[in-house]
Amino acid sequence: MDERLGQQIQFAIEIDKLKGVLRQTLLADGSRQENSAEHSWHLAMMAMLLQEYAPKPVDLLRVIKMLLVHDLVEVYAGDTFCYDLQGNLDKAAREAEAAEKLFGILPALQGLELRELWQEFEENATANAQFATALDRLQPLLQNRETEGATWKMHGINAAQVRDRMSPVQEGIPALWPLVQQIIEEAMEKGYLKE
Repeated sequence: MDERLGQQIQFAIEIDKLKGVLRQTLLADGSRQENSAEHSWHLAMMAMLLQEYAPKPVDLLRVIKMLLVHDLVEVYAGDTFCYDLQGNLDKAAREAEAAEKLFGILPALQGLELRELWQEFEENATANAQFATALDRLQPLLQNRETEGATWKMHGINAAQVRDRMSPVQEGIPALWPLVQQIIEEAMEKGYLKE
């Protein structure tokens, strides 16, 4: 095996660890916690399904790549629960260090490409990144709806926190913002989420 292929195979094996990184969000059937690899796959599928709702033209292949790459740093940095104020204080630094280490496994140009996709998602400045980020926020909301707010209840999350967390949907997929509002209102009415 030549050096380039060896690096690519090593990276492929290393990212398998993402399957072991558990998120706080439960699967839609409530049976167990979702892992970060499943989350990324689900988002890539949602991008294919919901592309028509993007307010600006997006490069679907780039969005899918971004969604498949955006949580890879969790192999080393772990998943930080979005509502964990303390854990989020140093999240950016931990993830930047993890990105350097992880993408450094690959041949230089491939590593740079993945690092740039990850960085674009993190900066959330392009139409592609805004669409991807909106999907990343929408997916756990849908799962919480299906599990009667299981994660929200487990962590004492309120409607104001959820609204704030969902705010990127307004810019990234504004056509779906009414759905977000409807889900939050219904969750409050049913007692899944407190004001």
